[in-house]
Amino acid sequence: MKILFIIPKWPSFSLWGKATFRFPYLSVPLLAGLTPSEFDLRIVDENIDPIDFDSRPDLVAISSITPLAPRAYEIADTFRERDVKVVLGGYHPTWLSEEASEHADSVVIGEAEGVWAGILEDYKSGNIKKIYRAPGLSNISNIPVPRRDLLNRDKYLLYNTIQTTRGCPFDCEFCSVTAFHGKSFRQRPLEDVEKEIVSLEQKGWRGRYIFVVDDNIVGDRRYALKLFGLFKEYRIKWMSQASTTIAHDDGLLKSCAESGCYGLFMGFESLNQETLNRMNKRFNRVAHYEDIINKIHDHGIRIQGSFIFGYDDDDVSIFDKTLTFVQKVKLDAIIFAVLTPFPGTKIFKKLEGEGRILTKDWSFYDMDHVVFRPKGMTPEELRIGHEIAYKEFYSLPSIGKRLFGFMRGLQIFLPMNLSLRSAWSRTIRR
Repeated sequence: MKILFIIPKWPSFSLWGKATFRFPYLSVPLLAGLTPSEFDLRIVDENIDPIDFDSRPDLVAISSITPLAPRAYEIADTFRERDVKVVLGGYHPTWLSEEASEHADSVVIGEAEGVWAGILEDYKSGNIKKIYRAPGLSNISNIPVPRRDLLNRDKYLLYNTIQTTRGCPFDCEFCSVTAFHGKSFRQRPLEDVEKEIVSLEQKGWRGRYIFVVDDNIVGDRRYALKLFGLFKEYRIKWMSQASTTIAHDDGLLKSCAESGCYGLFMGFESLNQETLNRMNKRFNRVAHYEDIINKIHDHGIRIQGSFIFGYDDDDVSIFDKTLTFVQKVKLDAIIFAVLTPFPGTKIFKKLEGEGRILTKDWSFYDMDHVVFRPKGMTPEELRIGHEIAYKEFYSLPSIGKRLFGFMRGLQIFLPMNLSLRSAWSRTIRR
């Protein structure tokens, strides 16, 4: 019995559809790891390989976030026209299950670990249900090692991804993570993490780097310290996501650096404290940003920062203000995001209630297109300001000035910058 797992491709007009700095999504290999050996499994990441619609699988499972939902529906419809059963899951089908069910035989609401075995049994007996609702948050102890062997690893810049915690203890109103997981924060047993580290294929320089896909790796200090000790023992070179709070804990930051951390993704989001308060990110203090960045850099850790444009306090001056700051502090990489009200989030409910949503074509919900009416500027001013900020930050002179202050992590962050520069240039031309 054949199961085909599919990750839909990004829209052709999206920045993320053109970036070559890729690493595999972990959810699909994990679901494959939960599947009994009696099934014949394949994974296709459409961002790197085409889908063979004539391959005749018995069951197709598609995982989708919001900007990939239209393509996920196209794929599902095509397979169903060939009498192949399709299951849709992920963030977007969880939030909009009725919409998703128009394109699938089954929709999974919530985390799939608790229902996947039941789906397979129902499929074998011919009694597949329209909706499968997870009974609650999954217990992430003893989850299987993901089936990385099913990935086309040669086409990813980094292919070793692992998860040690799930969720985030904070509750930012724009965040899809909180909308999906609530304010839960779960930790895997360290012995399970160690088992997975040992299983990783670490050939060449790409294989020696690990991306830890946790939403906030320092969400629990005691667990993080033990985890960093494990990474240090195995001489892991790793990157992950962390809140700015790590810089306020000297012991935690020191342990992070000594454990082999080469880079952290960090959500600064705004240079306006009122905006941060509005988005429920009060633990971020603008007055401390420069010290935080300098302190992390002093430990040899590079930073990919995130800033969101379009909140109600923003006017057209926000672009120059933010660009000047990130150039001054020499952030190593950046995500300039247009505020995007993902379904299920608090900001979506707010903007929809105010009648400010401009489109529900989900393919534009990629954090680079304006899908709502901002207050302090026009949608066109938001679009242009966002484009200029990206263009300036990823210019060649900017890359040179920001990256070459120290060499540690350059092997990752230089390709990251050049990939985003190229992808953004092609996105604007299109």
